[in-house]
Amino acid sequence: MIVFQVLFYIFIVVIFVQLFFYAYAFSKVNQKNHGNTPTVKPFISVIVCAKNEANNLETFLPSILNQEYPNFEVVLINDSSTDTTLKVMERFKAKHSNIKIVNVKNIEAFWGNKKYALTLGIKAATHNHLLFTDADCKPVSNQWIKEMSNCFSTEHQIVLGYGAYAKVKNSFLNKLIRFETLMTAVQYFSYAKLGQPYMGVGRNLAYTKDLFFKARGFMDHMHIKSGDDDLFVNQIATAENTAICLSKNSFTESVSKKSYSEWIIQKRRHISTAKHYKAKHKAMLSLFYVSQFLFFALGITLISTLFNWEIVVGLIGLRYLVLFINLTLAAKKLEEKDLIPFFPVLEIFLILTQFSIFIKNLISKPNRWK
Repeated sequence: MIVFQVLFYIFIVVIFVQLFFYAYAFSKVNQKNHGNTPTVKPFISVIVCAKNEANNLETFLPSILNQEYPNFEVVLINDSSTDTTLKVMERFKAKHSNIKIVNVKNIEAFWGNKKYALTLGIKAATHNHLLFTDADCKPVSNQWIKEMSNCFSTEHQIVLGYGAYAKVKNSFLNKLIRFETLMTAVQYFSYAKLGQPYMGVGRNLAYTKDLFFKARGFMDHMHIKSGDDDLFVNQIATAENTAICLSKNSFTESVSKKSYSEWIIQKRRHISTAKHYKAKHKAMLSLFYVSQFLFFALGITLISTLFNWEIVVGLIGLRYLVLFINLTLAAKKLEEKDLIPFFPVLEIFLILTQFSIFIKNLISKPNRWK
């Protein structure tokens, strides 16, 4: 009986931690965002790094080139591709004068390192304001550059955008991937609004060239194969220099992984990168994930033993009510409304997946990189 009483009190603490995140911290993404409306639009260099992405460039590059923005160039980085990526780039360049190609060849010191390729592309960029996306991404509108660039100001030299995944009908895996993407975005947008920006996604991210070189580029984590987006933001972002862009016209969209095993490989890489975040960021992320796990573990234990089950059920109901209110608002803002009815099931599957990835990464390091 004493053991269950202790577990019950721990459960109450866990509920309060969960309510703190869902009712307070994560609610920040639902607040109105006051974006800048500059009278002079900055010149923009859109940077796309591609490695064996010939087909994706054919499909998605036109959506970048057709942006309604007066002053922009597109820097295409061929990262030592072995397919026809370079030929596709050259074909587009022949038709568009605002394309610049950077052809990167592997060297021994930076063999297969995307950060090295990106550094060369950034150096080649004509303009100070840089906007990044991936070769398998497309802007959801022709106002993408305009909306993201509107968030730049004298103070704001980093802009965090939303990189969504295309919806696939009747696919639970697609919903799970998009739910994980939604949860990640809710966290990094909310923490940025709280003055603690800790990451961004390379599918939709902007910062200035001046800031990049002031931070010595990727040198502090060049030895880590991943993290050209989140580790760099974690290193340089502050409450003062970071803005977020939540305009629906600013989103990008990618094709999600088609198999669970491919997605797991991708997430293992992302999670292994997070261990290099600043200690305070690791602490706040860990607290949330641990409280999620304990919520289910303790809740199931207490209900199955009928220990104070009426109070336990009431606390569970309160937690889900707050979760649904704030995540529903966030899902509507980020155009993920179809996920709302599936929140409880998707949350359980995501927690189990994250736990399995954590165990796998403890046993062996993820060593498969693109």
